[in-house]
Amino acid sequence: MVQWRGRRESRNVGYKSSGRRSAGIPLPIGKGGLSLGTLAILVVAALIFGVNPLALLGGGNPPAGGGSVPQSAETNSADACDMSDINAFVCVMLADTETVWDEEFAEASADYPEPMLYFYDGYAQTSGCGAAQAAVGPFYCPPEKAIYIDTSFFQQLEDMGGSGDFAAAYVVAHEVGHHVQTVSGLSQRIRTAQQGLPTAEANELQVRMELQADCYAGVFANENSEYLDHGDIGEAVAAANAIGDDTLQRNAGRRPVPDSFTHGTSAQRQQWFLTGYETGDPASCDTFGARL
Repeated sequence: MVQWRGRRESRNVGYKSSGRRSAGIPLPIGKGGLSLGTLAILVVAALIFGVNPLALLGGGNPPAGGGSVPQSAETNSADACDMSDINAFVCVMLADTETVWDEEFAEASADYPEPMLYFYDGYAQTSGCGAAQAAVGPFYCPPEKAIYIDTSFFQQLEDMGGSGDFAAAYVVAHEVGHHVQTVSGLSQRIRTAQQGLPTAEANELQVRMELQADCYAGVFANENSEYLDHGDIGEAVAAANAIGDDTLQRNAGRRPVPDSFTHGTSAQRQQWFLTGYETGDPASCDTFGARL
């Protein structure tokens, strides 16, 4: 269990209200006991990394329509961290990522532009990435340099059998990894390189992006190991195994199709998280120069 109470919370947080404010959400504490069926596994993947489950299966885009999304009322204040235990926990984890990346950028004689993190309830309107909806799960919005997390996410994850609180830290650290890719200019270079490529080649670049974010999450875990226990790392490795593209496709009754992978195999996701964790060095996260 991550030691977090009484520690520094990030102030780079806000709450975007859709007009409904949920009750406090309990922090998941390793209950387990439920098996993850095909649908549950797909939804977990979508929730954890903001990916369309149909895309993981090689399917198409979600159906259009569904009505308009109301505008959000935005509150940027420390109140966002005080809404529930899970909000407070995420705020501490975000603060920990700030410490890690402030130091890493300083070693390179650069300033780290810390991201914003917005909690929202059900749906919210972003200023750079359209409508944020609960079905999308946590995601990073590059134009805003902001992370969005629906406040029901962790309860949903626990209800489907997700165990342990390190899943929350892993989610935040992975999305912050995408922020690091954005502010370093890597994300834009990859997006440019993907233009005009065949789908399989564009997907391979996306896999390398996601594996690097997993590796950065491992660096975060290493730098904060004094607050973790052995079980926390095991939870992250188990999560990486459960949400590999090959595992998701097998559990959906499909033969794994490597050309359709967008996040990497279970083995790759475990490998790159552990690479970051064991080295504690972002330089070890060069997934683009590695042979996958």
